[in-house]
Amino acid sequence: MTQQHEQHEQLSATLLLVDDEENILKSLCRQLRHEPYEILIANGAEQALQLLNQKSVDLLISDARMPGMDGATLLTEVQQRWPECVRILLTGQADLSTTIKAINQGRIYRYISKPWDDEELRLTIRQALAFQHSERERERLEQLTKEQNQRLQELNTTLELRVRARTEELQQTADMLDLAYAELKRSYVTATEVFSGLVAQRIPRDKQANSQVIALLRAYCEHHGYDENMSRDLAMAAALYNLGKLTWNDNLLRSPADLLYKTERERYRQYPVLGESLLMSLEPLQDAARLIRHHQERWDGGGFPDRLKGETIPLGARLLKLAVDFVELQCGLVLERRLSRDEALLLIQKYSGKLYDPQLCERFVVLCTELAPDLALADPSILAVDTRRLEPGMLLARNLNAENGTLLLNEGKQLSRALIDKLIAFEQSEGARYTLFVRPAPQTSITSQDAV
Repeated sequence: MTQQHEQHEQLSATLLLVDDEENILKSLCRQLRHEPYEILIANGAEQALQLLNQKSVDLLISDARMPGMDGATLLTEVQQRWPECVRILLTGQADLSTTIKAINQGRIYRYISKPWDDEELRLTIRQALAFQHSERERERLEQLTKEQNQRLQELNTTLELRVRARTEELQQTADMLDLAYAELKRSYVTATEVFSGLVAQRIPRDKQANSQVIALLRAYCEHHGYDENMSRDLAMAAALYNLGKLTWNDNLLRSPADLLYKTERERYRQYPVLGESLLMSLEPLQDAARLIRHHQERWDGGGFPDRLKGETIPLGARLLKLAVDFVELQCGLVLERRLSRDEALLLIQKYSGKLYDPQLCERFVVLCTELAPDLALADPSILAVDTRRLEPGMLLARNLNAENGTLLLNEGKQLSRALIDKLIAFEQSEGARYTLFVRPAPQTSITSQDAV
């Protein structure tokens, strides 16, 4: 504490002197007349209590022996009613019991023996006031600390609530973005399949292979537990693998690859590169575009366009080649003669290790054999149902294409009564009959006997 601050505290101190002897009071006042205190005097305990009721007192000096209420009793009363007031007892040699009482019950700061030493008296008062000041400062700081801690706790609670609310808000936003992004990715798959139907309009109906390639690859991915990204990229690549053929004339589109002459063969070898270049500007389709570029590479390195070999060929591209060749062999797009399903599988097995990845080839042949004659029916939960047996709530397990190859409904679509009625009306207008592969609605009454 600085000297200026200490002096300020002393100037603000009020002292109460209590003694029944007037000369003692005068002597005390005389000793303190040069000290910067406000001095109050009382000639007995009763008067002292009255003054204490009227005014705040910092320090009280009381004589031990007084008529009526003695000093020890007065200091005990003061301690109980004004505990912040510092208490000092003036006592003689014969007042030991009074002094003990003052110490034990009045909890006095000090006692001063009569006759007192003037300098010691003044020093004792200064020390008592300094002690009082330090106690008040301690209590003030404790209270301030308590208030600050309380405010800090309130701020922390508020901050935690705000952080929690903000975190929940951000999580909700992130979840919404995830859902939006997932929906966007699904919409890209649907869009590619719709566009695949448009591409198919350039190709004769009996040579349209995209929908069958898509179904094959989707079944393979589901059967072998491929992740969502791989399955999605393969589905988009299957839908658009022949996009580069759009620049061909009708004759080239109908011609089997094995019968093409030199110029046409060179053009044929460029269609995977052209298909990739048409899709590379679309970021979500870049991985699918890479599969399209390499789906005509061969396991032995004799393919095109980059003559990749073995496992340097992307896995999806190796699988796409198997599905494309299997379907196109049956469509007459590879050899002059159309092959049956079994013939196509035997030819694929023959070229395992040359054109195809041996392990993938084996799995692919097993899958096609086990799922014959229809891939969708390998799953017992999938039913083949005509339009008049459809029920609201059923989910499409496979894309529905019109007879001209146009995508009517995409896989995963939930059927409603209005949609079923539209399908029936569409059948009547087209003069066609459609079979849909569906998963039953919950608690549906459809059984395997209803399947067609």
